[in-house]
Amino acid sequence: MTDATSGDGTRAGSTAQPTGGAKGPDELRRQIEQTRSELGDTVEELAGRADVKGRAKARAADLRDKAGAMTVQLRSSAAQAGHTVQHRASRAGHSAQEKASRAGHTAQEKAGQAGYAVQGKAGQAGHAAERRVPGRARGAVEAGRRHPRAVLVAAAAAGAVVAAGVLRRRRHGPC
Repeated sequence: MTDATSGDGTRAGSTAQPTGGAKGPDELRRQIEQTRSELGDTVEELAGRADVKGRAKARAADLRDKAGAMTVQLRSSAAQAGHTVQHRASRAGHSAQEKASRAGHTAQEKAGQAGYAVQGKAGQAGHAAERRVPGRARGAVEAGRRHPRAVLVAAAAAGAVVAAGVLRRRRHGPC
C-alpha cells in the first residue's frame, strides 16, 4: 500500500470511487470519463477564480445594469413628481380663478346697487327741481317731452344763431 491510498482502496482527499474496484475494461473507461469530467469542472472553476479580468468585466456589466435600472427608476420618480407639481399648480390656478370670479360678481353687484341708489337720488332731485319750476316753464317742458323732434329743431336753430354770432364777431371784431 502507498501513502496516497487508504486501507479501503480510495485516495486520500479525493471524492472519486475506489480505484481498485473496476470489473472490466468498460467499467474502467466509465470511471476514467467520470474522473475527467469532474477534473474538467474543477479546472474550469479554478480558471474562473483566477480570471480576475473576466470577473471584473462581469462585475462592471452587473453594475451597469443596476445603474441603468436606477436611472429608469429615478426618471420615473422625477416624471411623477413633475405631474404632481403640475396638478397642484393647476388646482391653485383654478382656485385663484374662482376667487377672482366671485370678487368680480361681488363688485358687479355692489356697482349695480350703487347705480340704483344714484338713479333714485337723481330721480328725487329731478322731482324736487320740477316742483320748483314755474307753471309756464313746466308746460313747455311737458310739450318738449311730448314732441322731442320739435325741441331738437328749435335747439338746432338756436345753435345756428349762436354760431353765426360767434363767426360774425371773429370776422368783424367786437362792435
